[in-house]
Amino acid sequence: MNTDKKPILAITMGDPAGIGPEIIVKALSLKETYEKCNPIVTGDAAVMEMAANQAGNGLRINAISQVKDAIFEYGTIDVYDLNCIDMQTFKQGEVAAQCGDAAFKAVVKAIELAMNKEVDGTVTAPLNKEALNLAGHHFDGHTEIYAHYTNTKKYAMLLADDFMRVIHVSTHVPLRKACDLVKKERIIDVTELIIDACRQFGIDNPHIGIAGLNPHASDNGLFGCEEKDEIMPAVEALKTKGYNVEGPVPPDTLFAKAKCGKFDGCVAMYHDQGHIPFKVVGFNWNKETGKMESAKGVNITLGLPIIRVSVDHGTAFDVAGKGVASPDAMLLSIDYATRMAKNKA
Repeated sequence: MNTDKKPILAITMGDPAGIGPEIIVKALSLKETYEKCNPIVTGDAAVMEMAANQAGNGLRINAISQVKDAIFEYGTIDVYDLNCIDMQTFKQGEVAAQCGDAAFKAVVKAIELAMNKEVDGTVTAPLNKEALNLAGHHFDGHTEIYAHYTNTKKYAMLLADDFMRVIHVSTHVPLRKACDLVKKERIIDVTELIIDACRQFGIDNPHIGIAGLNPHASDNGLFGCEEKDEIMPAVEALKTKGYNVEGPVPPDTLFAKAKCGKFDGCVAMYHDQGHIPFKVVGFNWNKETGKMESAKGVNITLGLPIIRVSVDHGTAFDVAGKGVASPDAMLLSIDYATRMAKNKA
């Protein structure tokens, strides 16, 4: 196996009933992808062959059962075949237990390959949480699966696209609980994670903006006490450690400045505070066609012993199999995973 010193990336198929197989095929149909990395898809070879045939780009599927059997040649997609889908009952665009199980198995195999150092990083296509749970795998999503199978306790979600890089103090919890999770130590932890990530992206001394929780970052206590009690002490502690941090910054100001490059990264206090500005920047809806024209942006899980980068969009069952899904986020995910693998200490 000749890797030419390019990192080997395991790309999970995602839910086969969604757009995962399609965007993978489109990304791997570009020669530039193979110029930067050596990709292997973990999933079902028959599903990937169907996606390649639907795309009509002439790509060949090479089904393998070991990484060493991959050929890493442009024009051929190496698929670590888990043979996990019954094609006789499979339907695109529908929630199904077998699809949730297939997506889960693809992720677990990618993690296993990375933990065994057979691949240098992993990239995940979208899965469907309902299908995942129908299959008996009771996880909130990719992040929790990775944390479980790598035995990681301290981790966080980072969204990245151009200048906009956002990490979250909390993610999949009710909003009422999210406010209670704004704690000094957690803010310090996630800020250090995004600083480490920025350094992997090649930014030596990243400037990090830390959001307030309340309107106007509480206006000196007029609208809440979290800034005074938790966020400001965290900022001061981080500055004492020598980090280039600023905050608490009112969120409406923080993300507007981040979009234009003032900050190398942002710390959001809860899920929607970070996701909404990020998707406003990266997602483009076409009013005339009534469809999402492009959905850029990646989701990186920080704190893991392995690299995990994912597209930051869903399975899009409504357009699965129609050939209209954009591979932009998959291409960006592959690019980020490649850079992180090359810069990993």
